Amino acid sequence: MSENAEITGAISSSDDIKTAEKFKEEANEYFKKQDYNRAIELYTKAIEVDPTVAVYYGNRSFAYLKTECFGYALTDASKAIELDRNYVKGYYRRAAAYMSLGKFKLALKDYETVTKARPNDKDAKTKFTECNKMVKKLAFEKAISVEENKKNIADTINLDDMAIEDEYTGPKLENDKVTLEFMTDLLSWYKKQNKLHRKYAYKILLDIKAWFMAQPSLVDISIPDKSKFTICGDIHGQFYDLLNVFKLNGLPSETNPYLFNGDFVDRGSFSVECIFTLFGFKLLYPNHFFMSRGNHESATMNQMYGFDGEVKAKYTAQMAELFTEVYNWLPLAHCLNSKVLVMHGGLFSRDDVTLSEIREIDRNRQPPEEGLMCELLWSDPQPQPGRAPSKRGVGVQFGPDVTHNFLSLNGLDYIVRSHEVKNEGYEVAHDGKCITVFSAPNYCDTMGNRGAFITLNGKDMEPNFTSYEAVPHPNVRPMAYANSLLKFMC
Repeated sequence: MSENAEITGAISSSDDIKTAEKFKEEANEYFKKQDYNRAIELYTKAIEVDPTVAVYYGNRSFAYLKTECFGYALTDASKAIELDRNYVKGYYRRAAAYMSLGKFKLALKDYETVTKARPNDKDAKTKFTECNKMVKKLAFEKAISVEENKKNIADTINLDDMAIEDEYTGPKLENDKVTLEFMTDLLSWYKKQNKLHRKYAYKILLDIKAWFMAQPSLVDISIPDKSKFTICGDIHGQFYDLLNVFKLNGLPSETNPYLFNGDFVDRGSFSVECIFTLFGFKLLYPNHFFMSRGNHESATMNQMYGFDGEVKAKYTAQMAELFTEVYNWLPLAHCLNSKVLVMHGGLFSRDDVTLSEIREIDRNRQPPEEGLMCELLWSDPQPQPGRAPSKRGVGVQFGPDVTHNFLSLNGLDYIVRSHEVKNEGYEVAHDGKCITVFSAPNYCDTMGNRGAFITLNGKDMEPNFTSYEAVPHPNVRPMAYANSLLKFMC
């Protein structure tokens, strides 16, 4: 290169630096306003202009963490570290991404790097200590599990030993059965921030586990021509918004059936109330109320995002373990009138998956990191054709051609999935063949989105959307029971 070319390049580079910095500053303002998607767009523009600055990747990584794109967050944090080994926030961001994905040992390595770089940083030391505790706890639990071949918690519960105290004035099961009166009393009881007696809570869990154990991994549902059917997406522990759904659309009944499509718990701090409400209606109307497993119905996610801590705070550690057993038996998908497949996440990394194959999945386990079960819980659609690595770091992204091929192979009209926040609470993609529904408005009290549910009838199976705003809730913030390492997430 000539000397003049080098001088021109330096001038151009100087202009690029100013432009990139302007994009970054603008992105920071959008980040402060919690408009993370716009912030990501602007950080991306800064990177396109000047791809040599670690801070741009670090900031975009944080915005990706806020939008649960953990895979992208991990990639950006790693790139920031590659560009500047002394950029401590890069290690922070990467550790947070690893934590979000349940990769605690890798997170621990990054937190250790931060503590060495900043030996007097109390926050860094706290995060390292907390992460180290988590690694040791999981190692201990794994050792115990191997040694004892872990007995079912359900088999150790003795309801007869649980007395109902005289001072308890809450809802009561009638002859050990859930009734409509019990459910209406429970909703009112929970609305006043009261707790269901542990004997009834355990009874519901034992009964619901027995019911789910008898179900296939793919449940077929028949909807009569003139019957209405409602599909709800993620609830995420937002009990007062769940009550609002019932206010808008009616309580579940044999003439008003519902399907709740996973992620009932975590993040929102009324997850216990949500899950016992849903399990109660499932026991009351077992053939007219349905529940699919989401990626948050898992032990690792519950330990990180609040449900495990909430159950321990409101009940016991034993009950938290029992929930894990119950979640392992939740069905993975539902097929409506042989025309619409509903799952929490999405489609698959290969083209030849059939409904029969889904039906035969051995689901009684924690979600694996790959394969059909993982993808049903974790995958997301993308607008471009083909497939791509998941922005979340788990599952796969699938394009409209993948959706069309799957529908054609299995004789289906469209799929419904949840798993992603949408501004209006729903999104119709892939030429109308892939619908997302998300039912937690103002997710985490920060996202400003609406919630939605879908209603359809058995005759034409056409989806109709009802969108709604968040309602007020008592002053218990989201993630109040979460692992302290992830409380930045809301």
